[in-house]
Amino acid sequence: MGTPLGDFLRLKRDSTQPEQLGLPEHGRRRSPGLRRADVAARAGVSVEYLTRIEQGRDRNPSVAVLHALCDALALSTPEREHVRYLAKITGDECSGHLGREPARREVRPSVRETLRLLEPGVAVVTNRLGDLLTWTSAYAAVAAGTGLLDADEPNLTRYVFTDPRARSLFPYWDEVADEQVFDLWLGSRAEDAEWLAAELAPAAGPEFTRRMNRHKVPERGVLRLSHPDAGRLRLRREFLELPSDSQLLLVLLPDDRATSEAIARLRDRTGHGRLRAIS
Repeated sequence: MGTPLGDFLRLKRDSTQPEQLGLPEHGRRRSPGLRRADVAARAGVSVEYLTRIEQGRDRNPSVAVLHALCDALALSTPEREHVRYLAKITGDECSGHLGREPARREVRPSVRETLRLLEPGVAVVTNRLGDLLTWTSAYAAVAAGTGLLDADEPNLTRYVFTDPRARSLFPYWDEVADEQVFDLWLGSRAEDAEWLAAELAPAAGPEFTRRMNRHKVPERGVLRLSHPDAGRLRLRREFLELPSDSQLLLVLLPDDRATSEAIARLRDRTGHGRLRAIS
């Protein structure tokens, strides 16, 4: 049986071409990407050992081996961070120490106060499962008419994959979908992510399951919206990690003057409401 770490390393090897790393071609191959022998040689490990890691038969490679494999595959910084995370949960699966705390839905008073100070900015507190927990009135103004906040307990991941309005709101829907699926791997407890994935899979179909299994590390560039009332919006994202709560404070900043003016019109139209919380 494979492991998240082994699956990711194998997928990266299969998706990396020899010429990307300055390696010579070896003629036609039955499978795409790099040969295990190429990666093993670059990392200074045996082919047998790399095979054991990819197949899940070695679940606790050393930090030095992980660094060497990251170097061998020329992984980006976000990809290296993902490898470190996958190594942790892969080892925890063996020792039975997967995160024990459920995804926290309560937002601490100091975090709520921080959000109030961000008014009239566009900001929201969420978790890695996509639960939207509390937000500014400006966030509600931007979300108005999109269906994102219609549910009693709004969840961005569920919205992206099951609400047809999401494909209109996010013109680069594939990028957003990849981000939401990737974040499930970073949830505070594996069981929570598995439960949400099992719930979404029947409704979302292969668009969801394919992404869940390929571990694509998102770039998280400018978020582009096609708003039903305000038209095209471009928003830069700033994330503040709240590690003790397994939550995130996300601030959306206008990336251009047109977006800034459009958000101001949306706020004026809906009025400045109170901070909204789901708990």
